[in-house]
Amino acid sequence: MPLLYFLPPLGAVLIWSGNMTINQLTVGAIAPSSIAFLRWVLALVVLTPFPAPAAWKHRATIRREWPKLAVLGLLGMGLWQGLAYVAAETTSATNMGILAAMVPLLTVLLSALILREPPSLGGVAGGALALFGVTILLGRGNPLSLLELTVAKGDALMLVAATCYALYGVMLKRWPIGLPPWVLLYAQVIFAVLFLLPPYLMGPMTPVDASNIGLILYAGIPASIVTTFLWMLAIRQIGASQASIFINLMPLFSALIAMAALGERIALFHLLGGVLILAGVIMAQTLTRPLLRARPAPSDADRPC
Repeated sequence: MPLLYFLPPLGAVLIWSGNMTINQLTVGAIAPSSIAFLRWVLALVVLTPFPAPAAWKHRATIRREWPKLAVLGLLGMGLWQGLAYVAAETTSATNMGILAAMVPLLTVLLSALILREPPSLGGVAGGALALFGVTILLGRGNPLSLLELTVAKGDALMLVAATCYALYGVMLKRWPIGLPPWVLLYAQVIFAVLFLLPPYLMGPMTPVDASNIGLILYAGIPASIVTTFLWMLAIRQIGASQASIFINLMPLFSALIAMAALGERIALFHLLGGVLILAGVIMAQTLTRPLLRARPAPSDADRPC
């Protein structure tokens, strides 16, 4: 496989990791409800000239499938990033990157529940290992502190956000909607903007100025449109399973960018929790043998007379 094929997923994960630092930089510069709404408005404005004609041709499908498109827009764009902006107020970019890397594992677990896909050995063992890593991370090195309900609000919100995005991927698979990829994305962006409008109007409505315009531009174009294009290209070139492995680099990239841009320091519990989560995710992606093998149908010779 040409090494060039690995650039799109690598670029997408690098931009996503940078967005964890952008989330931190928004604290005090722009309200979470404002940037969550404005980034997708910007993405919608930039996208419209390109997929809008095709969307009009597929308007019958969009009209028929609008409830599914609305749920996808809410999960994948509204809640995933909206919750991340709120989480950034009470947690670090390093923690956010580590918790976001759980999306592939959560996808495996939710697929077993919703799609009735048989659980794999790696999914169960990796899930248990990653869960232990999460308790170390959320407990700041002391999992027993979770019994005292001392989890940081931002860490809990980021875990909910990662679950929403994993559910988004599962529902995309469950609901095969007959639309071209860019039209599918465009329709979801429209619904995301509609869902994010009420929180934006309820405020606080932060005015756009020199201190936050760059954050909105990064979130609205590279982190929304460019990453989507790169990820679709990656899936087409190397497949969804191979591409998802690159998400495992998010904790490393997020930590390095946060160290350089925000001066965050890596503690021992970051390393231990991150390694356990990463190991669990890799196990879930590689040990795909079903945990329970289906019994073979009995032959005529085995049937009772």
